[in-house]
Amino acid sequence: MASVLESLPNNLPVPMDDGACNHLLGLELPNISLLATNGEYIDLGAVNDRLVIYCYPMTGRPDVSLPEGWVQIPGARGCTPQACSFRAHYNELKNLGTTVFGLSTQANEYQKEAKERLHLPFELLSDGNLVFANALSLPVMKIKNMHLLKRVTLIFHKGKVVKYFYPVFPPDKNIDDVIEWLKSNT
Repeated sequence: MASVLESLPNNLPVPMDDGACNHLLGLELPNISLLATNGEYIDLGAVNDRLVIYCYPMTGRPDVSLPEGWVQIPGARGCTPQACSFRAHYNELKNLGTTVFGLSTQANEYQKEAKERLHLPFELLSDGNLVFANALSLPVMKIKNMHLLKRVTLIFHKGKVVKYFYPVFPPDKNIDDVIEWLKSNT
């Protein structure tokens, strides 16, 4: 039985495109190493495959309440359904020659819990100091003293951003757009 975190409530507010990602096409992937849920640092600049990084605000935990008003924030709710959809299509992504990572500003220990609970076959990366976010000038939001990434999915080829999805809505359907783009741009 799916938890409440794995499904999306009806009538979620739709995020609007505020232009915060219009500058991304053609940007080079910075040589930044981020801590992954396997305990290793991943040098993003060393990834030779096509690379998909889906950035998300924060995954919820069954034992921790979401911030007050979370569901009413456009684009905030849906990190777990998005992660589960990438999990469901992981082999298809691999067959398309694509490496995938999830990325948030959450601490590595928090992300490890989500990776294990959701049985994710890929690593989640922690950008707690906003190094990656700042290098690409990714859109962030501040909620209750937390700096969280707005939901954006990036596709890199040969170290450059070749496609981005922003705003991402609904988050559980983002994988469909990603796979369609990857298949059309082999």
